[in-house]
Amino acid sequence: ITMLTLIDFVFFGGSILLSTCIGIYFGFWKNSKTADEYLLGDRKMKIIPISLSIVTSHISGVTVMGLPADIYVYGANSVWACSTIICACLLASYVYLPVIMKLKVPSVFEYLELRFDTSLRRTASFISILQFLLYNAIIAYIPAIALSQGVAIDPRVVIVVTCIICIFYTAVGGFKAVVWTDTFQFGCMATSVLAVLILGVGLAGGVSSVYEKASQGGRLDFNFSIDPTIRDGFWQYHVGFLVIWIYYSSFHPGAVQKYLSLSNQSSIKITVGLLCCSSVTFYIVSILTGIAIYARYSDCDPVTAGEVERFDQIVPFFVVNDAKVLPGLPGIFMAGLFSASLSSLSSSLNALSAMIYGDFVLPLFPEDVVKQKEYFILRAIVVICGTVSTIAALFLDKMGAILPFSNASVGALFGLLFGLYSLGILFPAANAKGAFCGTVISFLVTAVIASMNQWYSLNGSIASSSKSFSVEGCTIPVNITRPLPSEPSPQPFVLFRLSFFYNAVISAATVVLVGIGVSYFTKTEKCVHPDLISPISLRFVRKYCPNGTSAQYVVGKDGGRDTFSFEGSM
Repeated sequence: ITMLTLIDFVFFGGSILLSTCIGIYFGFWKNSKTADEYLLGDRKMKIIPISLSIVTSHISGVTVMGLPADIYVYGANSVWACSTIICACLLASYVYLPVIMKLKVPSVFEYLELRFDTSLRRTASFISILQFLLYNAIIAYIPAIALSQGVAIDPRVVIVVTCIICIFYTAVGGFKAVVWTDTFQFGCMATSVLAVLILGVGLAGGVSSVYEKASQGGRLDFNFSIDPTIRDGFWQYHVGFLVIWIYYSSFHPGAVQKYLSLSNQSSIKITVGLLCCSSVTFYIVSILTGIAIYARYSDCDPVTAGEVERFDQIVPFFVVNDAKVLPGLPGIFMAGLFSASLSSLSSSLNALSAMIYGDFVLPLFPEDVVKQKEYFILRAIVVICGTVSTIAALFLDKMGAILPFSNASVGALFGLLFGLYSLGILFPAANAKGAFCGTVISFLVTAVIASMNQWYSLNGSIASSSKSFSVEGCTIPVNITRPLPSEPSPQPFVLFRLSFFYNAVISAATVVLVGIGVSYFTKTEKCVHPDLISPISLRFVRKYCPNGTSAQYVVGKDGGRDTFSFEGSM
């Protein structure tokens, strides 16, 4: 394997150094004076850096490295993600975000307290914290795989060093450091993915050759079957992935935190539009990159030939070994990949500090103690959460391929939270008891399904749907051991064989159905204010709350803290 050169380390190291310097600048020269400035940039941020920050924090190493590898192995069904993202952003802009942004609450979980009760708010916040910590581990793990392809270094060392750098500049610089670092890292990501795509098409013989080889290899065969056990296809993306993306664009604490840093509603809609366009573009480029890399190795698969151990390593293997014609490209790719992971990790840690501080520290500890140690507490939360994520990342090599594990685990939790918010926003009759029961049952059901699916997948009990590979064009002899035919083993229960995309759907549907059912049998006299309901469901409010329109939403003070409530006839 070709190793990284000095010029590669200049590009790669320079991007890491500059990201750290931005954090130091905002931490020591432009340091935040209040908690609001540390967490929200004093709500005076501009559209472009916020839009780029949201895009960069979402387009993590999972997309940069995991998506092309997924295309390489399973084909280009991921192209349906593009139309799904457009639908999700439209639904977010016109159905869900008008409710959240109208209230202008400091935390998206504040909505759950206004709509239901405090215990549900904290339950949802706790679940979201688990999701963040799990996803942080995934995005910290990805660049370690890539760098190990070009440097003889233990991936665990890379994980620890990467996390220390990210924890440092996030804790020191706060929200503004995260946003402006993301803006710089967006440029690194865009440059790297475009360079790899152009190189891949060139080495594969041009556009026509790429198309021909991909077609012959079945990578352009699209699946429209409604069978829910099929790994991916049209319906898996337009149902399961839609739930994930509506949650991300509407309720994800990191995204909402950045929406709230803008000064007005029109800026938020523009930001969602830019998020949509940029994300679709990145997905298209990543999909084309996966197809181009397959075309390059269509007659000599490096994994089958034993040159790399896992398909997750196929993209860095391609860049490090085939980029000799473009000196410095491996370094640019590593810079882009690390930028993608650092941006996602830093945004996540900053959002975690806001969530834990607002949902657990402020309500549970004396006001005077919290205010005296405000900056220490916020930075301590970043350090603790970063450390937990680092430790979790050290064990991810046991979890199988990156993309399905990410979509299965994170998607299940996204689906639960999406179902909870949808229950409150779309169904005026839902109450706190129904929402709580739905949340608990959904968490238990989805945890069992996702865990058993992962267990059976790792044990080989679920048949792989990967495409075929060839080693006929390899220049060195390749020994392939094919297992003898055996009796087919009994298939696991159908729920444990579902596509990982449907974890989000099952989770969301369980919350809504159980929530509506329990609410029906535990009706209360408490009315629902129209501002807590989506515009498309407002006509149902009068049925359950005929006098609710006279209540007023107010912001008050309680010992120096903002409080949010409704006053008037409800």
